[in-house]
Amino acid sequence: MELQQMRYVVAVAQTNSFTRAAERCLVVQSALSHQIARLEKELGARLFERTSRRVRLTPAGAAFLPAARQCLDAADRAAAEVAAAVGEVRGRLAVGLIPSVAAVDIPSVLRDFHRQYPDVRISLRVGASEELVEQVKEGALEVAFLGLPTTARPEGVDARELARDRLVAVVAPDHPLAEEPAVDLRRLSSEVFVDLPAHTAGRVQSDQAFSAAGLSRDVAFEVTNADFLARLVGQGLGIAMLPSAYASQLTGVTTIKVTDAPARVEYVICGRVSRTPAATAFLALLDIPAMLGSK
Repeated sequence: MELQQMRYVVAVAQTNSFTRAAERCLVVQSALSHQIARLEKELGARLFERTSRRVRLTPAGAAFLPAARQCLDAADRAAAEVAAAVGEVRGRLAVGLIPSVAAVDIPSVLRDFHRQYPDVRISLRVGASEELVEQVKEGALEVAFLGLPTTARPEGVDARELARDRLVAVVAPDHPLAEEPAVDLRRLSSEVFVDLPAHTAGRVQSDQAFSAAGLSRDVAFEVTNADFLARLVGQGLGIAMLPSAYASQLTGVTTIKVTDAPARVEYVICGRVSRTPAATAFLALLDIPAMLGSK
């Protein structure tokens, strides 16, 4: 069984097409098909069901795919470790982030990192904080940026606090509250809200604050993306509460100080197991010595 055969299987599984997989792998389709057929013969099972309209994994293929990916990841990591031993940083780096991260200018950091380490391939995944923590623990992500209420802290990972910030009210420019210098939670509780899904870290901080004040509110719209949330607010569909550092970057809305607003803590996290050279270099660029010291 060869690594290249595994790469072909993964490519077909990702594209659901032998033709597109061959294009991605920079080989002719006949060569890719021949190598997969050889692997199927060696394994004694078909990995794909092929019809004139589609290609999909068989049960045997679905069972084979995770192990193939692990082998490829291990091979890539081994090559990266060898390169690091001779002073080169290469391989892959998977970074996760919440949409509203504000403590770090992610595009700027990635620009500097890419200029310094052009041989590292970078993948970005945007998600909710609790999902990012789990993906770092599972090894699907190496580094992640997230935000949590002050009552919570990332568990099972190495974490470094980056910044603390209070939430502000975000309203449409023509909203009656737009001219107010400051408001409190009681005044906001009578408004219709646009917010993140229930039980997510970005939502919990607001829910806890209203509950602690003995107040309830009407969340009429739930969205998973903070930028789209702001667009709904700009259309007058409701108001929102977002971290002030992030809200200040938005256009088409007005922000208002909330006198009794809850706070959010932004963290950068990484796994507790040994890190790839690319992840170590990325954390060094962020100047996070405490995390660099724990491997």
